[in-house]
This record gives sequence, structure tokens and C-alpha cells, in this order.
Amino acid sequence: MTTPLQSASARLVVPVTDRDHTLGPVDAPVTLVEYGDYQCPYCARARPIVGELLRRRQGAVRFAYRHFPLTNVHPYAEMAAEAAEAAGAKHRFWQMHDWLFEHQDELDAGTIPAGAAEVGLDDEAIAAAIRGHQYFDKVRSDFIGGVHSGVNGTPTFFINGGRHDGGYSLAELEFAVDEAAADAER
Repeated sequence: MTTPLQSASARLVVPVTDRDHTLGPVDAPVTLVEYGDYQCPYCARARPIVGELLRRRQGAVRFAYRHFPLTNVHPYAEMAAEAAEAAGAKHRFWQMHDWLFEHQDELDAGTIPAGAAEVGLDDEAIAAAIRGHQYFDKVRSDFIGGVHSGVNGTPTFFINGGRHDGGYSLAELEFAVDEAAADAER
């Protein structure tokens, strides 16, 4: 069943798998997917809201973050996404994810690898991975999956496979998540 805040036509084409970076239990009744861009100010505003939602609905929500760098307006978004993936290979995705959003206004070719050092990673290794585009395919795969799912801006959220077309205030996301959880129980 599609809630009033979900679009009947926009569906998540690529299901969440172990390729995704997730928080929360795999068997949660609700899966929340965000397509985001590390230089998008709206994504930065959504990050603490999603964190609070996960805290309030602990055990009921699994969250997956996918890359959707809008390179035509955010010149370092793709580099940041590749850095997050490189950090993820070292089990530090979420630390790098948070650092990138916290330093969003400072992102450039020098600060992104330096951020890796701040989260306990080898900044030279991360810089080499970025230069070699070692994680470009994963970032591009996320982006293409988003395009096929109807994503055209960031942040875009999907709740249990349906695009959430409502706002992303805490109250709006809680309502949509609670509706999806109730639907999952039926």
C-alpha cells in the first residue's frame, strides 16, 4: 500500500543489499534509503534528522545511504563520495560520511583526503584511491540506480521501496515510517 506521502509511480529499482552502507537491523520492518550529495546543503540538514529518527525508531528502521553527486553544481561531491567509499573499505564509512557533512563548506581536493586522516585512515592511501577512481564504479552505480528510480534531486528518500514525496522534517519522516511499519505488519 502506498501512503499519501509516497508516489505510486516512483519505486526503488535497486533493492538494498550488502553492497549498501546501512545502519539498523537487516530485518527491520522499515527500510529508509537516502540518495544524497555531500555538498548539498539540504542533505546536510537532513543528516541529523535521520539520526534522530533512527534513535527514536531504533530496531524498527534500517537506513541505507546511496550516492547521488550532483556534479554540475557541486564540484567535489563525486570526490567526496569516492572518499566515503574508500573509507568504507576500511570499515569507516559512517565516520567519513559524518566528517564530510560536518565540513561540507570546506570540501576540496586537499581537505577531503585530510578528513580521512581525521577519522583514523591513511590519507595518502585515500588520496591514491580517489586519484585512481578506485570506487568510481560504486558511486556511479548508486547514481544510475537513483536515476532509474526517479531521483532528480537531493536528498531523495525511499521508504520500503516507495519514494517519499513529503518533506523530511522529523515529524514528516516519523509519520511516513510509522505508516510503513503499520503496513508491513498487515
